[in-house]
Amino acid sequence: MYRKLFLGLVLLSAAAWLQAQAGYPQADSSQMGQTAGTAGQATVEGCLQNSNGNFTLTADSGSVYQLTGDTSKLSEHVGHEVRIIGTTSGEANSPSATTPGTPQAAMLEVKDVKHVSKTCKSSAK
Repeated sequence: MYRKLFLGLVLLSAAAWLQAQAGYPQADSSQMGQTAGTAGQATVEGCLQNSNGNFTLTADSGSVYQLTGDTSKLSEHVGHEVRIIGTTSGEANSPSATTPGTPQAAMLEVKDVKHVSKTCKSSAK
């Protein structure tokens, strides 16, 4: 009796664990630079920069985002590799399409920031 009850409990626990894992897919390494389309929830990893209080993120893919929203935690990470979680609008510019003083086409509203490295990957290229 106890053996069957224990086996049932183990199977139920395993099924619940597998279901929980299926609900939170992880992005593979090819998607870490940007996991978003034209608009919506996104996770973008890249180099954080600041010019006169305007924060930008140059993604590992080369796309450039103008950061808006909760930028209060960004100052301490300028010049570092960070992962920004937020909402995008518009399409990101590539560095060749971006000229100084021109507004960025893509905005990324910051919801959360994670520190990745004290040095940017793009500066090593």
